[in-house]
Amino acid sequence: MRPTTSIVAALSALGISSCAEAQNFDRSPKEANFEPAFAEQTRAPLVSSDVQTSMQTIADGLVHPWGIEVLPGDAGYLVTERPGRLRIVSRDGALSDPISGVPQVVAQGQGGLLDVALAPDFETSRRVYLSYAKPVGNGLSATAAAYGTLSEDMSALENVTDIFVQEPGSRVKKHYGSRIVFDGAGHVYVTTGEHSSDETRVYAQDLDKTYGKVVRLTLDGEVPQGNPFAGRDGAIPSIWSYGHRNLQGAMMRDGELWTIEHGPRGGDELNRIEAGANYGWPVISYGIRYSGGPIGSGESKREGMEQPVYYWDPVIAPGGMLTYDGDAFSEWQGDVFIGSLYPGGIVRLELSGDRVAAEERIRMELGRVRDVEIDSDGALLAITDKQNGELVKITPGSSS
Repeated sequence: MRPTTSIVAALSALGISSCAEAQNFDRSPKEANFEPAFAEQTRAPLVSSDVQTSMQTIADGLVHPWGIEVLPGDAGYLVTERPGRLRIVSRDGALSDPISGVPQVVAQGQGGLLDVALAPDFETSRRVYLSYAKPVGNGLSATAAAYGTLSEDMSALENVTDIFVQEPGSRVKKHYGSRIVFDGAGHVYVTTGEHSSDETRVYAQDLDKTYGKVVRLTLDGEVPQGNPFAGRDGAIPSIWSYGHRNLQGAMMRDGELWTIEHGPRGGDELNRIEAGANYGWPVISYGIRYSGGPIGSGESKREGMEQPVYYWDPVIAPGGMLTYDGDAFSEWQGDVFIGSLYPGGIVRLELSGDRVAAEERIRMELGRVRDVEIDSDGALLAITDKQNGELVKITPGSSS
């Protein structure tokens, strides 16, 4: 592992002279003028935990990395690159050749190879799950999820099988989602986006389309018992929740599914997902159009539509998220960590029950953080979504 080489340049670009200064953060004015539904729903107190961190770059030269998983033992890390490559990064920073067998992707706009997740029984099954932008003919693409078996020498993904393909395909190469999460009870959840156009965003409310949805499947891709819309005429039975915009973070916390999604100008949302619930997009939102006009009804609340646990205005442009349960940072046990694409770095949330009690911004000098993970020793890992993307490791210690 070698000291990071890009931090000074990144700090200079941000007008920051030291890592300590990068911890300081003041919120910008709101983009929209909505009143929250309850007092703790937005703009929780900004705090500094005074936890000293040290940061090292494990590897650079990754092209727009999107998802990361920690392999068992000393095998290193699985990392996706959006152009369509799955690589192993060794613990000393060496990049493998691209793993063969990865599905063909549409690497245009926001599309490409997206999330990666190890099956709960990976050590015996060697099953790896991927989400990706799949070509579906006639210039259309869709969010898809697949699994394959990682060969013993870790050079190939074998017997790759799609378990989910979004319906219908879209010409818009934006807002694919997507994260893959397991609940420990034999289910896998896949999040999708609504492809970001006036025509397609309304599909987030349609139960015969899988735009702007969370879907729940068995590990083999079947519809499990208990799905809320299974058996309803015209509804796609895999749908678990709907009314979402662009879900790019998801996690299980205390046995419940939590998601985070991009809003427009304002209105990034943290949600605790309930089966069958409607989360409102694009009828209601705490954000506004990029042009300044209203979204949908122009309201932030409506009966029969769920309120977010928390929202951001201005946005954090969220990536992956997790609940910290490692051994390296005792002060952060149970806190939520979220990658931020803009303004960048990592967002730490302190929760009290299902409410956000405080918020901290750390390591903002990283810029666009697409995903976060916990290493086997409890350190935080982050990948940066750049042409020369990095995998960095954050450990306790004095700031660089």
